[in-house]
Amino acid sequence: MYAGTYTSGSSRGIYGYRFDSRAAKLKPLGLLAAVSNPTFMVAHPDNRFLYAVSQEAGGSVNAFLINPKTGKLSLVNKASSKGDAPCHLALDRSGRWIAVANYGSGSVAVLPLRKDGGVGEAQSFVEHHGVSHVHCVLFSPDNRFLLAADLGLNRIYIYRFDPDSGALTPADMPYIDAAPGAGVRHLAFHPNGRVLYAINETRPSVTGYFYNAGKGQLSEIQTIPIVPDSYAGPDAAGEIAVNPAGNLVYASNRGHDSMALLVVDPVRFTLSTLEITPLTGRTPRHFALDPTGAYMLVANQDSGNITVYTVHPHTGQLRPVGRPSPAIDRPSCVVIVPTQ
Repeated sequence: MYAGTYTSGSSRGIYGYRFDSRAAKLKPLGLLAAVSNPTFMVAHPDNRFLYAVSQEAGGSVNAFLINPKTGKLSLVNKASSKGDAPCHLALDRSGRWIAVANYGSGSVAVLPLRKDGGVGEAQSFVEHHGVSHVHCVLFSPDNRFLLAADLGLNRIYIYRFDPDSGALTPADMPYIDAAPGAGVRHLAFHPNGRVLYAINETRPSVTGYFYNAGKGQLSEIQTIPIVPDSYAGPDAAGEIAVNPAGNLVYASNRGHDSMALLVVDPVRFTLSTLEITPLTGRTPRHFALDPTGAYMLVANQDSGNITVYTVHPHTGQLRPVGRPSPAIDRPSCVVIVPTQ
C-alpha cells in the first residue's frame, strides 16, 4: 500500500506499507519516494507503475516504476500538469492516457503514457472560466468521454475523448449543474456503467445521475445527505466509492469524521442510508477497498494515521480492526497494489 501526503510538515513524499490481508496488519516500509505534495495517486492496471501529482504552483504528474517484489519505487520521469495545484488523476480504459485535474487554475489536461511507463507532454488542455476548482476527473466506462467535477463552479463537465489522439471536445451536453451550494467534489461510476454517483463537499451529500453512454449525458436521480440532521459542525465531505457488487456506496465525511453507507436500489438506483459509521481517525480524506473486498483502509489527514476496517461480507458495514498505522504526517491518499 502506498500513502501520499502533504509535505508542508514532516512528511517528505510517498510512504510504503506491506499490508497483510490475513492478519489485517500494516508493516511500514518507510519513505519510498521523495516528492513534493503527492496528494493523489493512481496505479496502472498492470500494477507496474504508480502515478502521483505534485500539488503545487506549476504542478506536475510523476511516474514511478514499482518493484514487484519489494514494492519500492523508482522515478521514471515527470511532466507538467499544465496548471496549478493538481489534485486528481484518472487513467483511461486503454492505459495509454492519464488525465489530471488542476484545482488551483481550474483546468484539465490529458497526457500520454510512454511504453516505459513515463508521462509525455500534454496532448489536450481545457480551462474553465470563473471561480473554477476542478477536483476530479473520470473516464467513462466505454472510454468515449471524460467527466470533470468542478467544485468551484459546482458543475460536472462532460468532454468527448478521442483515445487515438487524446483530444477533448465539449459533449453535446457540455455540463450539468449540481444542486445549489453542493460543491461537487468526486465521482464514481456504478459497475453497470449506466449510473454515476457524485459526492458533494460543501453540502455533504451524494447525488445519483443516470448516464446516457451514447450521448454522454447526465440526468439527476436523487440527492441524499450523508451527515445526521442533528449535526451542526464543520462540513467537508471527502471520498466516494461504489463496491464491486454495486449494491453499496461509501462516502466519507471529514468534518463529521464518519463514513456513510448507502444502499443502492437494484431497480431505481436510488440510495437509502444503511448507517453513518463513526470513524476512529480525524479527517478521513481518502480510502480504498483492498482487492479481496474484506478490508477498507482510510487515510486520516489530521490524526496522522491510516486505519484498517473489516468490511462485513453481506452488509458491507465497517468495524475497526487492530491498531492504526504508526504516525504519518498529513496522509491524503492510499493506493493498494498487489505484489509478488
